Amino acid sequence: MASLVPPQAPPSWALSADQITSEMSKLIDESKKVHDQVAAIESPTFDNVLATMADFSNEKTGLLNQLTFYQHISASKDIRDSSSKAEEAYRNFDIEASLREDLYKVVNTVYNSKPKLDAESTRLLEKSNLDFVRNGLALPADEREKLKGLQKTLSNLEVQYGKNLGEETGFILFTSEELAGVPEDVVSQFEVVDGKFKMTYKYPDLFPVMKYASDPETRRRAFVGDQNKVMENTDLLIQAIKVRAEIANILGYKTHAAYVLEDRMAKSPETVMNFLNDLRDKLSVGGQTEIRKLLALKKQDESERGIPSEEGVFNVWDFRYFDRLLLEREYEVDDQKISEYFPMQSTIEKMLQIFSILFCLKFIEITGHERSVWHEDCKQFAVWKKDPAETSDSFVGWLYFDLHPREGKYGHAANFNLAPGYTDRDGNRVYPVTALVCNFSKPSAKKPSLLKHDEVVTFFHELGHGIHDLVSVTKYARFHGTNVARDFVEAPSQMLEYWCWQPNELKFLSSHYIESKPIDDELIRKIVRSKHVNGALSNLRQLHFALFDMTLHTSEGDIDVTKEWNVMRQDISLMQQGNETTYGYGSFGHLMGGYDAGYYGYLWSQVFAADIFYSEFLDEPMNTTNGLRYRDTVLKPGGSKEEMDDLRLLLGRDPNNKAFLEELGVSD
Repeated sequence: MASLVPPQAPPSWALSADQITSEMSKLIDESKKVHDQVAAIESPTFDNVLATMADFSNEKTGLLNQLTFYQHISASKDIRDSSSKAEEAYRNFDIEASLREDLYKVVNTVYNSKPKLDAESTRLLEKSNLDFVRNGLALPADEREKLKGLQKTLSNLEVQYGKNLGEETGFILFTSEELAGVPEDVVSQFEVVDGKFKMTYKYPDLFPVMKYASDPETRRRAFVGDQNKVMENTDLLIQAIKVRAEIANILGYKTHAAYVLEDRMAKSPETVMNFLNDLRDKLSVGGQTEIRKLLALKKQDESERGIPSEEGVFNVWDFRYFDRLLLEREYEVDDQKISEYFPMQSTIEKMLQIFSILFCLKFIEITGHERSVWHEDCKQFAVWKKDPAETSDSFVGWLYFDLHPREGKYGHAANFNLAPGYTDRDGNRVYPVTALVCNFSKPSAKKPSLLKHDEVVTFFHELGHGIHDLVSVTKYARFHGTNVARDFVEAPSQMLEYWCWQPNELKFLSSHYIESKPIDDELIRKIVRSKHVNGALSNLRQLHFALFDMTLHTSEGDIDVTKEWNVMRQDISLMQQGNETTYGYGSFGHLMGGYDAGYYGYLWSQVFAADIFYSEFLDEPMNTTNGLRYRDTVLKPGGSKEEMDDLRLLLGRDPNNKAFLEELGVSD
């Protein structure tokens, strides 16, 4: 182990707020200089235009990603603010650059010359030319100028929305009586204010309250509070919908969705809407059956508690509670008991072992003074690989874990590419840096951090994105790792979630935090049997998000966003919300973070995920030969090839939805 010295140092995390500002200013100035130099070339070629810009992008994308990453993870508000402003400045510069007619002319000249290039360079040329066309460079000058103003407005709206969401500090104070049923180890971590317990809207606080609080009024307050926690964002999204529609119109597209989907696997809004509505039809029947079962359980529970029950009414804030109760009573699945078998530290170690076997990787944690991290909670790994035919280990890249909530930190679970891999002009490999940012409960004085099964699945999913980043090998940073079509990007991680539902792999991952014994077979059987309990309702919830997104972005901007959010939720999810009007779209970060007209991708890519797992891994999940073939066929190319071509090569046929429908238990 000691002999494995990474050939590339990890990033440094010592920048101050002022340094972030100055580094971004310097980066923008250098970018302008390169663009000016390229735009002035009188005899444009791939080498002096595209390769020059690609070399600069290769070298500087890591710095750009790092400067804008600070806003999500720094403990300093000044640094977070500086990072957010730096991102806004770069976005505005990028809009200017994307609308430069002189840059378009030299790129388009090279494109029209049809040079003979390697496949990835050809793809870079085609994509670069298409970017300019989609940015309106074929338009008259006055319309281009209007477009530039609108794109800057949209960029600023998106940055501010994300900043507001990241800085959200809302909470509700509950009495101990109001929190009846919530596990003591959860409540004990709540701050006490004026004799009451402070529940923030961070997941480790909110979800246990929604799942365990026996008082329906507590659940209602928690749900509505969370939905309405960033009210200042509601108007930002409403403005963004209008601006996006106007931009699409100027560019000659009927709607924003038509513009976005042209460059995705789905290609058109009609394809997406047909997919979503077909799935809704198939899931609604099962959803009605599941609602009836939950209603019966609700009636029984409220009768036992002496709580007045509203006949035939199942509210959205009751779902997590009665879903958990059903799992406990009928399936004997106890989240708290199961979590005892998944202490975070040993679970992480065993997850990494699974990836070691599947993809021939080696993860070496960096500790002590050699560590280079942005917060003391972070873990840092040097990642290596050694395939069966290789005689020595080869470096893959750097991996970070930032796993616990803190004030000002990104509030969900996500993977961030901090620096893409690429091949420099001398043929040398520059290695990627990637980070998992999650919000799992911190250890207490009595217990280590324990992962509920759904958190194990979440961790595996996000780590899947990280692995995609690490094992990808592309010539250009633009195509590295998860830089694939947005409606395919989730498929590799969704596919890896299946390992969390396989009996042998579950047993391997588990180790009781006191007794160190693996989870017993009977408990595993119960977990596996529960996989699709209320699965129709869970997927209908996803359909609400996806159809809401598509409804907004197939409009011309003149749409009552609040009405659509609330009416569609009740119609699609099959659950009521009383007389409450909620504004959850103010914290629906996907719609302002790159998933606009793209949320359907979570369901769309599940089709590919199920097909890959059933075809390649169902019979033997830990088959290294299949793992390496999948790694090199699907993950390694990143976005340097058409994703459908990679899938056909892996499967030996066109992908289909048979496994997906079988997994959900609905008929084709």
